Amino acid sequence: MSSELTYSQYPFLAELGLKEENPGVFNGTWGGRGDIIKCVNPTTGKVIATVKGAAPEEYEECIQAMIAAKDQWALTPAPKRGEVVRLIGDALRAKLDPLAKLISLEMGKIFIEAKGEVQEFIDVCDYATGLSRSINGQVIPSERPGHVLLENWNPLGLVGIITAFNFPCAVLGWNASISMICGNVQLWKGASTTSLITLACTKIIEEVLVKSGFNPAICSTIIGPGRTVGEQMIQDKRFGLISFTGSTEVGRRISSVVHSNFGRTILELGGNNAIIVAEDADVELALRAILFSAVGTSGQRCTSLRRAIIHESHYDQIKERLVKAYSTVRIGDPLDANTLMGPIHTPSAIKEYLEGLEEIKKQGGKIIAGGKRIEREGNFVEPTIVEINHDAPIVKTELFVPIVYLMKFKNLDDAFAWNNEVPQGLSSSLFTNSHMSTFKWMGPTGSDCGIVNVNVGTSGAEIGGAFGGEKETGGGRESGSDSWKQYMRRSTCTINYSKELPLAQGIKFE
Repeated sequence: MSSELTYSQYPFLAELGLKEENPGVFNGTWGGRGDIIKCVNPTTGKVIATVKGAAPEEYEECIQAMIAAKDQWALTPAPKRGEVVRLIGDALRAKLDPLAKLISLEMGKIFIEAKGEVQEFIDVCDYATGLSRSINGQVIPSERPGHVLLENWNPLGLVGIITAFNFPCAVLGWNASISMICGNVQLWKGASTTSLITLACTKIIEEVLVKSGFNPAICSTIIGPGRTVGEQMIQDKRFGLISFTGSTEVGRRISSVVHSNFGRTILELGGNNAIIVAEDADVELALRAILFSAVGTSGQRCTSLRRAIIHESHYDQIKERLVKAYSTVRIGDPLDANTLMGPIHTPSAIKEYLEGLEEIKKQGGKIIAGGKRIEREGNFVEPTIVEINHDAPIVKTELFVPIVYLMKFKNLDDAFAWNNEVPQGLSSSLFTNSHMSTFKWMGPTGSDCGIVNVNVGTSGAEIGGAFGGEKETGGGRESGSDSWKQYMRRSTCTINYSKELPLAQGIKFE
């Protein structure tokens, strides 16, 4: 890895307010008295710029700044909070292209995918703006005369958001946009390997909050070692909620610590997703879905396809056509419009890829396409197809790299069971033209995942529906539907407007 900074090669960095050396802590003012973090381009392995991370004492400074901003924001009417979030969306629109270029540069996904990620944040801002006028409780019939029984929703206060490298912009949007209209203040810890993206988003949000007359500590940011800053956050009882996106292993630790203090979590953890191609499927649709779901973002989405479970009548055809399609995937610089697959994010992911393939071969798997590291600068590997039995132990472990397993089935019930037999439960898809199969797939004996699709791939999701999964995926739900309720506390309120004091259930105490 070259230590020489390549900042000057990318003029869009200046458009985003980034410099060769950047402070990595924001709590209304910018700071960073800790270690230097090198921001590396996975396409070249070269350092783009540096960030000064947080010193241990700066964590508490962030918390105190958020507490100071909390009441003003909580007492602001929700529609006004929604207007501020709308302005954040507009500010993101104005910086869409440079921000997408930065995601391609620092994370490694191709530009068109990166642009879609920023658009997702923008769309969630629009969604949250509308939601700010529709947060409502219920008026419940009271059994006592002269009484009203109703629900009221209030902010939690402090919310911690810990995001992963693979969606370094959008996942903040899923959480912060909803949390902000609910009246919370938040501390964001982005992945240290995507620090520049964290800073660029923070600067956009800061500018909007300041122009709108609010304390920008409402959206504070801290960049630092995950084992230090992350541990401080999960141990801190002042947080009403910790939202974490990352590995199941780390999520299990967070769940244990936060819930032991009776805190709340939103956990978005491992995937290990399957597409089932039924006998009556549209093969052309299924092929396109398999290719993008497996190769998109270099297999580094939590919703990436890991298992293609194909009916025996289509297996040979789909296998042959997939192998041919994989040979045409253009691999290279994600900022090049001709590229279909960029690098994987870090050198450690290359190690995971190579060691995973060795274990696959030991367990009887057969590599039929790809399977090699590409010898060039940066972190490049070949997208890989493997034939393997559904019950091989490795199949139950999610490899966060571009490897997809092909499996052949005869009976659709068996395919449903194979979908469900892994520990994870995020995304799943069935390709079929049968209404009976569709509704069975959606029902109690169908997919056990949080996302259950028909005739669409596993990767990607619309913001209007709650995003998340079951089992070792963590049970969290973000973005749409009634996910907003996780960011608020519910009060059941009884109001007596009579001159009497009747007790519930007809109890007499005289």
